[in-house]
Amino acid sequence: MLKRPSFLLGAALLLAGTAHAQVTPPGSTTPPTPPNAASAQEPLHQPAEKAGNWSLHFQQTLIDQWHNNLTTPYTGDYSLADRESAKLSLTSTFFIGRRLWKGAAVYFNPEVAGGSGLSSARGIAGFPNGETFRIGVADPVLYLARLYVRQVFAIGPENDVDEDDLNQVAGPTPRRYFAVNLGKFSVADFFDQNSYSHDPRTQFMNWSLMSAGAWDYAANTRGYTVGGVLEYITPGFSARFSSTLLPTYANGPELDYRYGRAHAETLELTKTYHLGAHQGTVRALGFRNVAPMATYRSAVALGLATGQQPDVELLRRDGHTKVGFGLNAEQEVAPNVGLFARVSYNDGRNETWAFTEIDHSASLGLVSTGARWHRPDDRLGAAVVANGISAEHRAYLAAGGYGFIIGDGALNYGLEQIAEVYYSISLSHYHAAISPDYQFIMNPAYNKDRSGPVHVVAMRLHVEF
Repeated sequence: MLKRPSFLLGAALLLAGTAHAQVTPPGSTTPPTPPNAASAQEPLHQPAEKAGNWSLHFQQTLIDQWHNNLTTPYTGDYSLADRESAKLSLTSTFFIGRRLWKGAAVYFNPEVAGGSGLSSARGIAGFPNGETFRIGVADPVLYLARLYVRQVFAIGPENDVDEDDLNQVAGPTPRRYFAVNLGKFSVADFFDQNSYSHDPRTQFMNWSLMSAGAWDYAANTRGYTVGGVLEYITPGFSARFSSTLLPTYANGPELDYRYGRAHAETLELTKTYHLGAHQGTVRALGFRNVAPMATYRSAVALGLATGQQPDVELLRRDGHTKVGFGLNAEQEVAPNVGLFARVSYNDGRNETWAFTEIDHSASLGLVSTGARWHRPDDRLGAAVVANGISAEHRAYLAAGGYGFIIGDGALNYGLEQIAEVYYSISLSHYHAAISPDYQFIMNPAYNKDRSGPVHVVAMRLHVEF
């Protein structure tokens, strides 16, 4: 039996408490769309009037999520629990921006996160709640999500006007420009954007739909890093490059400031085009991570030699790399209807270091507004995704090894297959939306022996000012 959600009472109380709030803002591992990124989704709030030198926003997201009872032949330390109660997650973020001088602004985002994911955010590589972190403490904690400076240099005289938005100060902005971003942020603030599938607060919740699954993007446990991003932006083409820090160990909370020992580089090219009257965008991304990773093959070999369970933590050493790529496309197919797809790959020889244990992934989805049924601010989305791992990664898990998110103690390999459907109901009077969500998961953690299937049902409340 599915546990009855405890979410609804909390949602009602939150709405009652925020109905007369003045300025209130969001928080998560997947940050807001950066300036000038294409967006086919209108914000839940109405565009603010020009705010001069300041930008102030707030978001809060609660997700209550549960799954059906399972009957499986065995479980490991990192398996999805056969039976568990519903899990509630919460994030709250203030987005504070201040213009410094011509073309420059500083952005400061304090954030509070609490609650937990199903099975402590373990047991499924494409985890079903993008607002949860792999942290064992459920109590809400205040931390610094972002603090960075952005400097824009105009290329040519043409200007557009930016509206006041999350991490965006209102005012004129060059149509063509070069930008430098330095400080603490999420790499996903700038890369692998998608108008239909990128933000688990308002769109699909699954990790492998909010970002390219095989992109092991640089981040600490909460999804943030320190470094720099360079951008070259024109109306039809853009290029971005970043160099950022990686955590001191896999899924670690602290970043390694010994840059020569651990760092990550990401390059992305973006092209916008039109098919008739319908706009489309294609993004090609490549990445290279350098960190003291262990190879899965050496861990399996040591386990065989010693008769022990293989453990990557015993064999970590400097100089290992992980490389990969991603392709990301979105296409408007009719007014208020859009199609998206992603494919991604990494070499899978060395252990996953930051995001999740996916070595190759493909997804396809469709999103529509509610305009056809006279609910233009509502959203309906449906998507499917298939995730896989390399032969070396399979052998490691089959021998009883554990990563930082999956490990059943054995493995009967099969692709992890996920389908997700959500409907976002706009409550514009409250600057909010409520979204029921359903995910169907076959072969969680790539294990046919634990295929379930898993039915995950969720209710999300998102408030944004």
